[in-house]
Amino acid sequence: MDENRNIVISAKDVEVKFRVRDKFLTAIRNVSLDLYEGETFAIVGESGSGKSVFTKTFTGMLESNGTISNGSIMFHGKDLTKLKTDKDWEGIRGAKISTIFQDPMTSLNPLRTIGYQITEVIEKHQKISKEEAKKQAIEMMYRVGIPDAANRFDEYPFQYSGGMRQRIVIAIALSCHPEILICDEPTTALDVTIQAQIIALIRDLQKELGFTTLYIPHDLGVVANVADRVGVMYGGQIIEYGTVEEIFFDPRHPYTWALLSSLPQLGVKGEDLFFITGTPPSLYNKIDGDAFAPRNEHALKIDFVQEPPFFKVSDTHYAKTWLLDPRAPKLEKPEVIQNLHEKIVAMTDKGGAFHVD
Repeated sequence: MDENRNIVISAKDVEVKFRVRDKFLTAIRNVSLDLYEGETFAIVGESGSGKSVFTKTFTGMLESNGTISNGSIMFHGKDLTKLKTDKDWEGIRGAKISTIFQDPMTSLNPLRTIGYQITEVIEKHQKISKEEAKKQAIEMMYRVGIPDAANRFDEYPFQYSGGMRQRIVIAIALSCHPEILICDEPTTALDVTIQAQIIALIRDLQKELGFTTLYIPHDLGVVANVADRVGVMYGGQIIEYGTVEEIFFDPRHPYTWALLSSLPQLGVKGEDLFFITGTPPSLYNKIDGDAFAPRNEHALKIDFVQEPPFFKVSDTHYAKTWLLDPRAPKLEKPEVIQNLHEKIVAMTDKGGAFHVD
């Protein structure tokens, strides 16, 4: 990543706590992240690692029992952690930072027409007439691939297929030309063919409109297809980040090794697929050392008592593991992900790109 590119949003030491039955659960533990203008940054990790919770802090959409207890999120000179009410968020949520969620039917009102739901957002944030809002809405519908958009403007969500509904959700999210688009597993509810179409659509619209994308994918194949940079989350922390090539072909954290080893494309016929043993840590408790240590066969004694710092691998690649300390033993990556680039080339006829089936 070119460090001279503009940073559009900068999160520093963000901590998020939830009050649950008179206890506190620390879902995000001092996470820092800079997003650059026009890039696609993917956050990967098991369910419960904190991916969605972290991105909700960018739009003030934490559940009512959740609070940002530490840190800052700077966006155009404003600290988003200081915004408390929906009125505070009015000029940002939907206007500057938009979100696409996994299931379009939870994002669309079944009792309102498609056209109404797009124009409502445009009118609210752009303060223009209904006629101009309708014109923009129909143009956006065409842009996201809705055929005969003018005639389908007054139809209801149930009259659209799943893929078309997700296109409408994208149209709503982009209707005010946001600077940041958060995609929270936007293709999970769709079949494989439609998934590929939606992924390609978001990528094409990003090139056309120039927004920054923060992607939470549901599989690593999508990551390889769309991301410029990748952050790996575990136990409420980003534990490794780098360019997509660095994370796939030169991973350094044992958890990243385990995630990549779990790729079904690397499975061998007649052999069991790899899976990560054990369970993630309870975030009700204070975590000492490396959160992944109890599940890590390569864990060192220090992993159980002292949290590792980020070690620099390259100007763009950092990993939070004691294995990168000069005093640590030198370990080889698991055999299944050694020479991963060559294995991926062998699995595809696309010259090395790792495409979703």
